[in-house]
Amino acid sequence: MTNLVFRFATVQGRHVQWSLRRNCSVTPWQLVWLYVSLCVVSLGIGMFFWFQGATLVIPFASLELAAVGLAFLVYARHAADGERISLRGGRLVVELECAGKLERAEFSSEWVRVEPRAGDGSLIELSGSGQSIRVGRFVRPELRPLLAKEIRLALRTA
Repeated sequence: MTNLVFRFATVQGRHVQWSLRRNCSVTPWQLVWLYVSLCVVSLGIGMFFWFQGATLVIPFASLELAAVGLAFLVYARHAADGERISLRGGRLVVELECAGKLERAEFSSEWVRVEPRAGDGSLIELSGSGQSIRVGRFVRPELRPLLAKEIRLALRTA
């Protein structure tokens, strides 16, 4: 299996792994530091105007920071979302992480079916042994058929 060329997978001996993640430019910790600096600046300006007699600046600045904090929290919960598909020792293991929740499915490599859900651009459905799971959320729709082809090729050569 070492002479096969994969676009999405990494190959180490007989182990093939696809790690598909959301393309996030800011990590959750960077977002925390950005939010803290935003709070310091905004509340500093608000305090300046508070001492000048504009007493409603602090409540509105706090409301604004709460709304921005909520939006940042929603972003940070999904920043680490991803899919990991691993083929090792005749087993295909799929792990989906969404908002900190992990969903795992395990298939025998001889009995797993790989097919698009509805048509071109749809998610890839992996099914077998009475269970099914859809993957490919973090791959552009036009590249999903290529990912499905890669998974089929790896399953045939396993």
